[in-house]
Amino acid sequence: MNYRDQKKYIDALKRYENKMNSREREDFKMFVKRQKDDEEFDTISLKRLSDLYQKYYVNRPKKSWDDLFKKPDVN
Repeated sequence: MNYRDQKKYIDALKRYENKMNSREREDFKMFVKRQKDDEEFDTISLKRLSDLYQKYYVNRPKKSWDDLFKKPDVN
């Protein structure tokens, strides 16, 4: 399960790499290199990667467009 999680985290964080500070960017580059070498991360590295994921990747809920297409109730 860890390998799948780390792949998901790295793929999602690639677009946010330019927003990271220098220390976070270096850590992320190290994670990408280790991913290319097909290494499975230890618990500390996976925790740091998941912290970066939670900090930068915001999963916004999709808007519901149903309210726009409803007919107004006339009372």
